[in-house]
Amino acid sequence: MSFPQPPARQVIAVDMDEVIADALGEHLFRYNRDFPDDFPEPLTRADLHGRRLWQAAPSDRRTAIDAYLRTDDFFRVLRVMPDAQRVLERLQSRYDVFIASAAMEVPTSFAAKYQWLAEHFPFIPSSRIVFCGDKSILRADFLIDDNPRQLRVFRGEGIIYTSPANVNITGYRRVDSWLNVEKLFLD
Repeated sequence: MSFPQPPARQVIAVDMDEVIADALGEHLFRYNRDFPDDFPEPLTRADLHGRRLWQAAPSDRRTAIDAYLRTDDFFRVLRVMPDAQRVLERLQSRYDVFIASAAMEVPTSFAAKYQWLAEHFPFIPSSRIVFCGDKSILRADFLIDDNPRQLRVFRGEGIIYTSPANVNITGYRRVDSWLNVEKLFLD
């Protein structure tokens, strides 16, 4: 005798940096603190419209900007993006939610990212955290990510989470906030 299988739940993979964790805010904070004389006013998100911090800063600052990512505390102190906790917890009632970070780009970030997730998203089990490099390996229905490079290789539907660097990218469904994600998947 066979029993009917419940319908499969769709899978949503969610990036960390610039999607649930405000890495750019911390980058800007450290840059403005360390190089206050580079610009007349501290750099803001608006100043980065269509580009990354390393593209806006003087070229001799690139090594310092990259070095921030390799400090022990960088990924541990990031602020949570507004509404991300509440919406992700709600999403779990209807979807299988995984956190998928391209942590291989900064291998020293594993412990800090894991600790940050445990603190801010304790309702996401560690079995649902994926540290990878190339997100084409993910088998999910949706990937919410700010990086168009990752969305291009993803096999499901890529949804671009707006950040200053990607405002000019087209070809993906776009969400500007976690309230937009909530409306897209839960309303």
